[in-house]
Amino acid sequence: MRAVGLITEYNPFHNGHRYHLQQSRLQGEADVCVAVMSGHFLQRGEPALLDKWLRAQMALEAGVDLLVELPLPWACNSAPLFADGALFCLQQLQVDALCFGSESGSLSELQRGADWLRAHSDLIGTESRRLLRQGKTWPQARAIVAEQFDADPSILEVLWHPNNILGLEYLRALAETDAPITASTIKRIGAGYHEESVVNDLASATGIRLRVARGEAVGSFMPDAAASILTDAQQAGMTVDAEILYRLQLYALQEDGKGLDHIYQVANGVGRRLQGAAAEATDYATLVDRVKSRQLTRTRIQRLLTYVLLGLDAVLMNEMLDCGPLYLHLLGQSRVGESFLSAKRKQIELPLVSNYSRVQSQLKRHYEGDPERLRLAEEQLRLELRASRIYSLLLPGFCRQNRNRDYFQSVIRVNS
Repeated sequence: MRAVGLITEYNPFHNGHRYHLQQSRLQGEADVCVAVMSGHFLQRGEPALLDKWLRAQMALEAGVDLLVELPLPWACNSAPLFADGALFCLQQLQVDALCFGSESGSLSELQRGADWLRAHSDLIGTESRRLLRQGKTWPQARAIVAEQFDADPSILEVLWHPNNILGLEYLRALAETDAPITASTIKRIGAGYHEESVVNDLASATGIRLRVARGEAVGSFMPDAAASILTDAQQAGMTVDAEILYRLQLYALQEDGKGLDHIYQVANGVGRRLQGAAAEATDYATLVDRVKSRQLTRTRIQRLLTYVLLGLDAVLMNEMLDCGPLYLHLLGQSRVGESFLSAKRKQIELPLVSNYSRVQSQLKRHYEGDPERLRLAEEQLRLELRASRIYSLLLPGFCRQNRNRDYFQSVIRVNS
């Protein structure tokens, strides 16, 4: 069975995602679609609108065949690390192809950009850090450096757009790992990544979330099954509440005598800046605004706040990132996905976890004789469990069962 891989967040699943899914299957000539999806906390540092199981259900109902969770250290991180973790998971799952969305829609154009960035990585790193200190974002700094050093105009164009930027990182990761995965891209249609505007029945996930926050209808921008899941979740109080997030964030930022320098990426006075902003902010949005500076973009601040909220120790996070994912969490599958997984299971090198009630013994068996990797696998597990517990507190419909849902939630299955 030929498999095409997708790297996703589905926050929430919408008509543009369905188009990407359908075109990926066609371009990849695939029998099965395999998705790696972020869990409860996302690349831009935000908690997902819906939990990972509801988003998995949306994806499976729309035609994804197999869906695994991208572990949190990579899911809530910079674009290069996000790409590294996702590609690693797809390699483990033995996919044949990767298909990603981009504003460019031209693989050759993106490949030239990725090759140029790799060839000039040292220069770009040095010059970009200088521009970052002047208040430029990383994508802005990289594009400015490319322009200063006379990169091809087509390369300059691809460096400015968010989906292109992720695509460049996917191509870089593929080249660095020499993975036997072919890449293709689909031109993004409809509203831009950050835009609230609507084109026909296509709205960005950002636009949909903004409409949800205002209490507006969004069903026309989503497949029927996904819209129904979202509506049911809203009625049950199972969408994230920004006010609860703000209160928990204030608690995490309170002075405790230790400071925050031990938290991942929180150093050089950033912790004091976060705590000072917490003393003045009136909601989550103003908290981010109070911290924002020339050196700290909104996305970076949101990730820092999530690291504080989850208590992510810097030493441990770096150890996990250096080691790579040490197990895969299966969220859902169709019948086709189950057949594919059955055929590939012996080739998958990592433990494939589908039932957390047995995960400890599964990890111990797999890493017998390698106590260091076992330690890090158990730390990865503890981090995912902590993320689920804290995420559950962000839901107005919180109940005790939600708190440890990883342990009793079975793999989601659809019959297609």
